[in-house]
Amino acid sequence: MASLRRKPSPRLLALLVGLVLLAASTAAQTPTQPRVHWLDPYRETAARLIKTATADDFAWRRLAELTDTHGNRLSGSENLTRAIAWAADTMRKDGLENVRLEPVMVPKWVRGRESAEIVDPPRHPLAILGLGGSVATPPNGVEGDVLVVNSFDELRSRGAEAKGKIVLFNAPFTTYSDTVTYRTGSARAAAQYGAVASLVRAVGPIGLRTPHTGSVNYGQSGPQIPAASISVEDADRIARLLARGQRVRVRLFMEGRFEPDAESANVVGEIRGRERPEEIVLIGGHLDSWDVGTGASDDGVGCIVTWEAARLMTSLGIRPRRTVRVVLFTNEENGLRGANVYAERHAAHASNHVFALESDSGVFEPASLGFTGSPAARNMVREIGTLLAPLGLSEIVSGGGGADVGPIAQAGNAPTMAYLGNPGRYFAIHHTPADTVERIAAEEVSKAAAAIAVMTYVIAEMPERLPR
Repeated sequence: MASLRRKPSPRLLALLVGLVLLAASTAAQTPTQPRVHWLDPYRETAARLIKTATADDFAWRRLAELTDTHGNRLSGSENLTRAIAWAADTMRKDGLENVRLEPVMVPKWVRGRESAEIVDPPRHPLAILGLGGSVATPPNGVEGDVLVVNSFDELRSRGAEAKGKIVLFNAPFTTYSDTVTYRTGSARAAAQYGAVASLVRAVGPIGLRTPHTGSVNYGQSGPQIPAASISVEDADRIARLLARGQRVRVRLFMEGRFEPDAESANVVGEIRGRERPEEIVLIGGHLDSWDVGTGASDDGVGCIVTWEAARLMTSLGIRPRRTVRVVLFTNEENGLRGANVYAERHAAHASNHVFALESDSGVFEPASLGFTGSPAARNMVREIGTLLAPLGLSEIVSGGGGADVGPIAQAGNAPTMAYLGNPGRYFAIHHTPADTVERIAAEEVSKAAAAIAVMTYVIAEMPERLPR
């Protein structure tokens, strides 16, 4: 006897047709990426590097060891000297080769004691950090009414009001490159109009009443006046008081001074290339930091993730064709002497630097890899980036390089890359007491190390160097 079958309802038919159409539409919108066959010899090793890097929190724990044990590391400080010795000794234990210290003389600026307070209207202490390189106030401090300006143009238009006053530049943060000019140039500009000191609104997104330090630039001539950063909250409060017609008077005390240049060093470690050891794939960050927080994100983590990329290769027995060289630069924050001395020392072999990668923008998610180089090199790097799909980093954006690898890369016309952390999260703690390891997740550190290891390995291993 034949079985009876019920016909599907019109509603069910409509649903099935809709699902089929949706699946077809989705497939059309997200085509599978074609396989890049020249990368096939590198896939297994790349997968091993990623798996090993992300298997535990080793890299984060090493970052914690650096920052916990050696703290902040301003150029010329004992903390930096100890961190340099620790890094070299630990690199040797990791099995890196040709580990050495390349000497650099660095500036030594000492912060000393500092404070600021509103003395009229009601007394109120300000959260401040003297800007790096600032001169001191007189021994008893300096006191003056505050003039608030929002830009250099406004200062020029109100210059006659600045004489004898403390000028506060209250420029809201947009991007670091656009806003940092108020930190570097505020004192020079205010001094031209007779100001007795300059204050600058913290160069970063609003935090938890955290001022941001960083270098001030006085130029080659003209008077030098004390310069400090104050928190966003304090800057806005002063601006509101003045907008209501109230007088604001501030007393500032600073002891900042320069001492004679100090001995320091770049830390160098290598995996010597098995076929072309003279060709260098350079990776690194800067070991020095400002003297607040512990320099975890700027740039302890950059040093750790590039160093970790080499350690991973060594631990897995990977020896590429070219030499992989890790450099932990000194004095990026207030002089760039480490970068410049490295370029001078290796000038005769600059053209043998085939690629340079710097990590000095944190590792906060969402992160990306930036590249600067010829169109032909960019195409190859984009293809290498497909190996990073498991990490969510397959897209390569513009903007490679950095302050430390820049001089040697420019001398050798080398393509450059940067590991770029989320700028919103990075600049919220940049140059502040809040730059500590607690802000960084272990998986962010491991992911950065994995991505740098894969990119470094393939560029050091492939038969031809990246096109110039």
